[in-house]
Amino acid sequence: MQTTPVSSSPVPSIRGSVAPILGELIDFRRDLHSHPELSHKEFRTTDRIVETLEAAGLQPKRLENTGAYVDIGDGPIGLALRADIDALPVLEETSLPYASVNTGIAHACGHDIHTTVMMGAARVLAKLDAEGSLGGRIRVIFQPAEEVMPGGALSVIEQGVLSGVPRILALHCDPRVDVGQVGTRIGAITSASDTIRIELSGQGGHTSRPHLTQDLVFALSQIAVSVPAILSRRIDVRSGVSVVWGQIHAGSAPNAIPGHGFMAGTMRCLDAEAWHAAGELLDDVVREVAAPYGVEVALEHTRGVPPVINSEAETGLIEASARAELGEDSVVLTPQSMGGEDFAWMTQAIPGAMMRLGTRTPGGETFDLHRGDYNPDELAISCGVSVMAAAAVRAARGLRH
Repeated sequence: MQTTPVSSSPVPSIRGSVAPILGELIDFRRDLHSHPELSHKEFRTTDRIVETLEAAGLQPKRLENTGAYVDIGDGPIGLALRADIDALPVLEETSLPYASVNTGIAHACGHDIHTTVMMGAARVLAKLDAEGSLGGRIRVIFQPAEEVMPGGALSVIEQGVLSGVPRILALHCDPRVDVGQVGTRIGAITSASDTIRIELSGQGGHTSRPHLTQDLVFALSQIAVSVPAILSRRIDVRSGVSVVWGQIHAGSAPNAIPGHGFMAGTMRCLDAEAWHAAGELLDDVVREVAAPYGVEVALEHTRGVPPVINSEAETGLIEASARAELGEDSVVLTPQSMGGEDFAWMTQAIPGAMMRLGTRTPGGETFDLHRGDYNPDELAISCGVSVMAAAAVRAARGLRH
């Protein structure tokens, strides 16, 4: 597809502007990594972001409670870049000299990398703007609370931060992809994700006389097995509905049927329409399965996030920028993830795309996300800044791709 830029000026190479500040960006990332903060509690993180932007001559605005955003350049907004800034309730196990000082909290999902990449992009764009070569206005958003459902993105939208923004990009660390490469795909790149909690109560009793009880443990086991199976037969199998339990608790003695128990898990789905359909079915299916056992059912179904839908034009913008900055072989097709991501709310509001940023040292170990030993290669920061800043310049100059 051919595109026509508003300006005939060539898009400048970004990597040369990243190299002089890479050391400072790595220091910034390590500071964030050492001081992770949970969702809605990112107070120090927000302060560091604002202070660093102000030191670069920019005028950031704080969001309600935590988070911030900043505009760079003049005129109508051409693009927004979004980073998430919160950490996870995970014990860090890296033994790095800059490991978390907040016990039980860690940047085990790479949000410190995301924040640093967008900080670097903001600094590079500010330099270009000062030189008169940016060509438009870019908004950089540092969003809180991605790790809790339904996510801090909704609050950002409600505060009007996407007002006047025509398109938006984000990135996510990918420990399965080497540094120097990015993963993209058109369409859904993540899954819808909900949380489910089911509490059962009934008359307990002795395990020698289950017929005189409402066998709550047996009912829990039937729900655990049957609900995922029934949903897979009631919803199009191509939508990938997946119900997986992470908790089942009941009883305290091997010869006593308890009167109370609960189970909790997640429901994920690759398709937005099927996600709505499965959510409407879930309550009925759980109660149908539990009914023969006479137990009382209390279902708490927390709607999470829909899939992130990458639009074709915005995915093309990322790919063109990556090839220009990292090389022709830098773009790889990434599989759709079953993970949830609240950037989905933003891509429902305006066209957008998320890329996977390779964080694995070539030939090195693969560290999975949400694990205490996740240790991304910091050279990924340079790659991320280069691609995101290059995409922003293209968008500021009116380029579709």
